[in-house]
Amino acid sequence: MTKILVIDDEKSIRNALLEILEYEKYEVVLAENGPEGLEKFSSDQFDVVLCDIKMPEMDGIEVLEKVFETGKDVQVIMISGHGNVENAVEAIKKGAFDFIEKPLDLNRLLITIRNALDKSSLTIENKVLKKKVSKAYEMVGESTAIKKVKEMIDRVAPTDARVLITGKNGTGKELVARSLHEKSSRASESFIEVNCAAIPSELIESELFGHEKGAFTSAIKQRKGKFEQADGGTIFLDEIGDMSLSAQAKVLRALQENRISRVGSDKDIHVDVRIIAATNKDLKAEIEKSSFREDLYHRLSVILINVPELNDRLEDIPLLADHFNEQICAEYGTAPLQITDDAIEAFKKIRWTGNIREFRNVLERLVILCDHKIEGKDVKAFAMPISK
Repeated sequence: MTKILVIDDEKSIRNALLEILEYEKYEVVLAENGPEGLEKFSSDQFDVVLCDIKMPEMDGIEVLEKVFETGKDVQVIMISGHGNVENAVEAIKKGAFDFIEKPLDLNRLLITIRNALDKSSLTIENKVLKKKVSKAYEMVGESTAIKKVKEMIDRVAPTDARVLITGKNGTGKELVARSLHEKSSRASESFIEVNCAAIPSELIESELFGHEKGAFTSAIKQRKGKFEQADGGTIFLDEIGDMSLSAQAKVLRALQENRISRVGSDKDIHVDVRIIAATNKDLKAEIEKSSFREDLYHRLSVILINVPELNDRLEDIPLLADHFNEQICAEYGTAPLQITDDAIEAFKKIRWTGNIREFRNVLERLVILCDHKIEGKDVKAFAMPISK
């Protein structure tokens, strides 16, 4: 049941609110002043707080500040008497959900409470989704090789330094990029991913920088590019080694000047983005072949992070197996399978050319095909079915 705390020094107001809210099936707790209200708030969990602004001992603004200091997720609605509107506006600036003037309007009160509860639900849902996303992109492993990567992330993430992530396909370069973003001061802003290898070369500039209506045949309306979408946040240029030279030139300009221009426009647009790039190619070799700009390479590689292959961190396989076992079984709505020691040893003997991505796919195959537990014989039978 939704629980509401009412803090008001007027007994008649408290009793009226108690009667109205209990009729609406809310659980109500009353407090006649700020200190009593804070004591009850600290010892219980509330969904909404209704707090009068003008009270003896401690006014509503101070109560509001102390409520938020606790870090609890709660919506605070201020009750303001005539002449307290300025204080109510100040309360809104300090985080109050809304304010209601006395004498209280019943319909306005109930609508405001429902809206406050809707906001709480969305906030909780958003936090749950963020936790799920974070867990989905969690970097698992305690090997020396992966510890070095994690230490580098912790050191670099709080800065705005550009990062170039290198490594074979499937090693987890995207996980590194997301971790850098989530541990940065830009974590609350957008993380925009661009797979440079998946976009045709003739469309990459439009994808990155946007276009104006009529810029080319299919440009039927104006469109913001990924750089504009990432403004204030992070843009992740995956497989940047596959980007065309013309697009590389524009990316270089964006790095140098923090400005872009849409295709079909001469107007400059200022953008504030952190750039993280990744590649599975040897960019120095690409520079020798004149297929990648050396000046762009040096701009991107302020920090270099190389993600190790799974074959170089075999001691992480037990942790990875448990992690993916739980994750995959949760997706299928089944209990995790037991993974035997001989299955782990069998995993370690495989040459993982597809790295973590391949390992996860193999484990998913085994979860589907095995009953209750995964044994060494199952790994040999199903992990590499095309082998002789």
